[in-house]
Amino acid sequence: MSEDQELGITEQKEYNPGEWYAEVVEKAELASYAPEGMGGFIVTRPRGYSLWESVQDNLDRWFDETGVENAYFPLFIPEDYLEREKDVVEGFDPEVAWVTHGGHDELEERLAVRPTSESIIAPYMAQWVRSHRDLPLRLNQWCSVVRWEATETKPFFRTKEFLWQEGHTAHEDEAGAWEETLTRLDQYQRLYEDVFAMPVMRGAKPDHDKFPGADTTTTVEALMPDGKSVQGATSHNLGQSFAEAFDLTFSDEDEVERVAHTTSWGLSWRALGALIMTHSDDQGLVLPPTVAPEQVVIVPIWQEDTKESVLQYSAEIAAELEEAGVRVHLDDRDERNPGFKYNEWELKGVPLRLEIGPNEVADGEITAVHRPDGEQTTTARDTLVEDVEAHLDEVYAKLYATAEENLEENVREADSPEEIMGTIGQHGGYVRTPWCGDEACEEAIKEKVHAEIVAVPLDESAVEGDHRDNAHRAEAVHEPGDECTVCGDDAVETAYFARSY
Repeated sequence: MSEDQELGITEQKEYNPGEWYAEVVEKAELASYAPEGMGGFIVTRPRGYSLWESVQDNLDRWFDETGVENAYFPLFIPEDYLEREKDVVEGFDPEVAWVTHGGHDELEERLAVRPTSESIIAPYMAQWVRSHRDLPLRLNQWCSVVRWEATETKPFFRTKEFLWQEGHTAHEDEAGAWEETLTRLDQYQRLYEDVFAMPVMRGAKPDHDKFPGADTTTTVEALMPDGKSVQGATSHNLGQSFAEAFDLTFSDEDEVERVAHTTSWGLSWRALGALIMTHSDDQGLVLPPTVAPEQVVIVPIWQEDTKESVLQYSAEIAAELEEAGVRVHLDDRDERNPGFKYNEWELKGVPLRLEIGPNEVADGEITAVHRPDGEQTTTARDTLVEDVEAHLDEVYAKLYATAEENLEENVREADSPEEIMGTIGQHGGYVRTPWCGDEACEEAIKEKVHAEIVAVPLDESAVEGDHRDNAHRAEAVHEPGDECTVCGDDAVETAYFARSY
């Protein structure tokens, strides 16, 4: 096999999405698998970690603007702490990794490797909150968690250890907690739409699938090109259950002791898996310019008699773009021909390629090539910076439009169980249908086609806020008198069925 073939993607996204995805992750240098015997773990390479840093940079800025402070809590949680919130224990028990020894000594109490941190953070919030003046308290931590899942794993989408952020807040009343829940949902939606070029559907999880102990779990769901849904992020209104379990109380203005209302919310590097799956193609990784480590790559093309002038011109272009704040890389390697460089940088997802040969030098121009579709245009040297910025905006718009078309064309309705299953089997995507609210009706579909209810409509009317006007929402379709599509009983809400990662 030639070096070019080894570099390129051999699987096809349309026919073998799982194998194709794994190949893109490895060959685009995003991640490698952990050592043998550690199935379900990955090593995140610098190019992959830089994508996670983009997530951190954006969310941290938005969190800070809305009163959130970063903190860090221990990796280990005493078993006694975890058991104070019974719902959490029951919800995560099969996935918890336990530490039983320190060196050669058996521990007096088992320590859980955190599957989530409500049980370690809530007790300290209880210590730090005394008065209504201490509220709202908003904390966030960037960390890893471990969930010892036995199911099939996939880099970023599903691994036993994964990176995430988890926010935890305490409020005086239900209205404050609900507003917080929706504020974080807004920010997650903003990340996907304004940074990842991915529209998402916002809604709630059905009661049987909400976070253990929560009143409401809200979600943003991203539809992948293969028709499966990804839970992009969740924001939970926890009510008072955790506060009661950990004695998180405060004195109100009348010196009456009251129980706080809490929330938690998180986004993991599953978002990176969704980003990779959504935009990438059979040539490799495709990244929006907002997160690409290199937004622009310059490939000079020369013969010996033009090498000096071409490289000098290319270096000037690179310097001007760098000064303007563009992340640019000049690929002036002698040992690689231009064709190899084109393929390599396409594989690595660089949004915009600038080709510079002797003709461009003579004419004072640059040839610009868009990564998503290979569109090629000529850019004048005099308007370099503004033209490059326009090209990057256009690349982003192309990626968003394609993803939005995929979402809008793949929400369908069904009038029978057979139609639900047939639609998901043939088309994938979301099937919207009236539902009685009984989990058994979901199980009846899940057993046949491995599809579940990923979202139900979310009532946001209780809070007036700056929520996204352009949101793709999980909207209700049933009316009073409608019957559940699965069992025929009275429908109480609308369910969105889909296969999911």
